[in-house]
Amino acid sequence: MKRITLFFMYALFCCVDICAQIENKHVVMQDSTPKMHIDPTQDCNNPILDFNFNADPTAIVHNGRVYVYGTNDQQQCDSVGEDNENNYAYIKTLVMASTNDMVNWTYHGTIKTTEICKPWAGVSWAPSIISRKESDGKTHFYMFFANGGSTGMISSTSPVGPWSDPKGRTFFDWDTPELNGCSCPFDPGAVIDDKGQAWVSFGGGDKNKLHGTDLIPGNARIAKLTPDMLGIESVSEIPAPYHFEANELDYINGKWVYTYNTNWMSRNEWPYNNADGKPSTCSMVYMTSTMPMQKDSWTYENNYLKNPGEYGMSYCNNHTHLLKYEGQWYIFYHNLLLKDYHDFDGGFRSICVDKIDVDEKNVKIKMTQMTRKGVDQIRPLNPFQIQQTETVAGTLNATFAETETVGNTVLDVTGANQTVMVRGAKFSKSPKQIVCKVKGHGSFKVCIGTPDSQPVAKVSVNSNDWKNVKASIKGKVRGQQNVYFISENGNYQFDEWKFE
Repeated sequence: MKRITLFFMYALFCCVDICAQIENKHVVMQDSTPKMHIDPTQDCNNPILDFNFNADPTAIVHNGRVYVYGTNDQQQCDSVGEDNENNYAYIKTLVMASTNDMVNWTYHGTIKTTEICKPWAGVSWAPSIISRKESDGKTHFYMFFANGGSTGMISSTSPVGPWSDPKGRTFFDWDTPELNGCSCPFDPGAVIDDKGQAWVSFGGGDKNKLHGTDLIPGNARIAKLTPDMLGIESVSEIPAPYHFEANELDYINGKWVYTYNTNWMSRNEWPYNNADGKPSTCSMVYMTSTMPMQKDSWTYENNYLKNPGEYGMSYCNNHTHLLKYEGQWYIFYHNLLLKDYHDFDGGFRSICVDKIDVDEKNVKIKMTQMTRKGVDQIRPLNPFQIQQTETVAGTLNATFAETETVGNTVLDVTGANQTVMVRGAKFSKSPKQIVCKVKGHGSFKVCIGTPDSQPVAKVSVNSNDWKNVKASIKGKVRGQQNVYFISENGNYQFDEWKFE
């Protein structure tokens, strides 16, 4: 998020009612995306979603899947138009997606955060999720989020909801004790340590008016939570050099690891011994501690991700999340890759993912790269199991509709050439037919390998209710292939499919 003054935060809340009255028009990504080319060898795996602008990622692993959540920049884009400013004022929901192969992402729709948290929540940005098995035997998920200049929290017993507001008010705000002049108690980053204790970092904005300096702006905070996750035991400052926002916490090998986005100021002062670790402008850096509530225990370590502008992309802020999944560390971050691809002027961001090298023994995070290619698929997709149509590696002109089932969306087709693609489907045998759960009226074709290949099947949709429609497969299909579903005409919804 950009620099936020207290006046601007006040203006955000004043505009809530006005925002609700504006009729939004969904901005569709047309023609092509970085993830969809006629030549699949040119396809990229970043951003993770190419039909939705989203930012400020957080992630968690549950039952073998990675769940990623982010700020719904698409809501701002739809409200103001693709060439207008992204000031975050219209963003009232969070985006959800998940994967088990790191390239095919299931879009779970949005969390209606401000509706869940009426009347106190006005906007919804920068989530941070943690989970813990509680006394009822269930895994509970706790999602902290920035509510303008404060922080809120929602919870659920499922990673996709339904979500509730257990506290009934903000979690951190300007009335929170021990803030000691923190300019903006937002942008939370949460972690649970090896003893089950929950911690949340937060803070940002303009220089602390009580004791802030250019080197140490004085707004980074860490809080130890009460056992029930609903209260604050104590708050302490983290002396973070050139701190701006985008707070996150990890717990690695007995150390708390605090990551954040540095500000845009010149680095005129650097009293530390590690000159090579001096952060570049608006980059991601980290600090470590074994006693997180003691301010002087925190050690500045180094940069680990530069600004997107230093990787040949447009300059913007950033927000990262580090996640270990099946033995590999990944870094989730955002940039302006998708909006630049479409030549939009508005600063609408997109979540991406790359690998990162984390030395767990010594708790060191090495400098990594932002790439367009992204990460490789870690396992093939099984086309003989039911697959959700909202599970995609790339799309063209696609839109998805949320259903009454929490966490479920369907492809919503309104004409020709709306395309969704899954990558790396492994055909261990040649299928005889495809079964598709659809409703509405229209038709689509199924192509294998490339979107311009001869269709192996054509599916007709002609029912006002959900129906499983079967279509015969023409020719032989073997090996690991991309699968494309391309609309030909009509208005219909498409929920799931499998080959037989």
